[in-house]
Amino acid sequence: MKLSQAAAKVAVVDGRPEDEALARTTHLGIAAHPDDLEIMAWHAIGACRGRDDRWFTAVVASDGARSPRGGEYAGVSDDDMRALRLAEQKRAAELGEYAAVVALGFSSAAVRTPGNAQLTSDLIQVLRACRPDVVYTHNPFDAHDTHVAVCLRAIEAIRELPAEERPRALYGCEVWRGLDWLVGEDRIAVDVSSARHAGLQQLAVYQSQIAGGKRYDLATLGRKQANATFGDPGLVDQVTAVEYVVDLTRLVKERQLDIQTFVKETIGRLADDVSARLRRLLP
Repeated sequence: MKLSQAAAKVAVVDGRPEDEALARTTHLGIAAHPDDLEIMAWHAIGACRGRDDRWFTAVVASDGARSPRGGEYAGVSDDDMRALRLAEQKRAAELGEYAAVVALGFSSAAVRTPGNAQLTSDLIQVLRACRPDVVYTHNPFDAHDTHVAVCLRAIEAIRELPAEERPRALYGCEVWRGLDWLVGEDRIAVDVSSARHAGLQQLAVYQSQIAGGKRYDLATLGRKQANATFGDPGLVDQVTAVEYVVDLTRLVKERQLDIQTFVKETIGRLADDVSARLRRLLP
C-alpha cells in the first residue's frame, strides 16, 4: 500500500510480511482514534482472538495527538502524545492478537474535512489489501464529528469497490452515543459477556486516556452491562454484557441510497414507536 500520510504506519503483530498479514483479515475495524475499536468492537475482536481462520485488523484514521489530557499527562506535547497513543494501540493489538494495525496518520481536523479524498483513497487501499468479510466502523448517529466523518469515508470507500470486492456486511458501533434507542428492528444485540476480561485488559493499556482523566474502561463496561439489563423489561438478565450495532450494509449494497434518507428513516421509526406508545396509554 502507498498510504498518503508521511506518518502512516502498518504494524504486524506477529511479524509476518505486511501483504500476507493483511490478506488473512476476515474482520476489519475502521475507527477514528486509538482505543475506539477496543471500546466498540469487543465482538469482532473476540470472534478472531485465538483462531487461525479468523483475523481482526484495526484501521485507525487519526493520530490522537490532540486528545484531552490531564493528571500526569497534562504536560505531554502533541508529538509525544501521538507516539504514546500509537504505542498503546500496538500493545492493545498484541493483547487482542490482531493481524495488524494500520495507522493512517491523519490529524483529527483532516479527518473531519468534508469529502477528504485522501482518507477515502487510503481506506480503499486497505480494503483491497484485506478483502474482509465484515467491516465494523462508527455509526452515523454518533455525537462525535470525527467518528461520523470516518463512518462516511468508510461507506464511500466500500461503495467505490466492485460488488465482488465489497464486504458481506458493514456494522456501525457505539462510542459517543449508545444505540439502545434504536427500535428493535434497527439494532442488533451482540452478547459479549465472555469478552469482559479481555476487553478491559485491552482498554487498560490506554493509560494516557484513563490516567489522563477519561475513564473509558469503566464507561465501556457500564454501557455494555446496561445494554444487557435494559434490553427487555419483561425478561430476567440472560447475559452480562451486550454491544448494540446498527446494520449499515444497505448503504454499500444500494449505492444510490442517500445516507441522510437512511438516517431520517431510522430516526422516524423511533418517532413512530414513541407516538404509538403514547396513543396506547393516553386517555
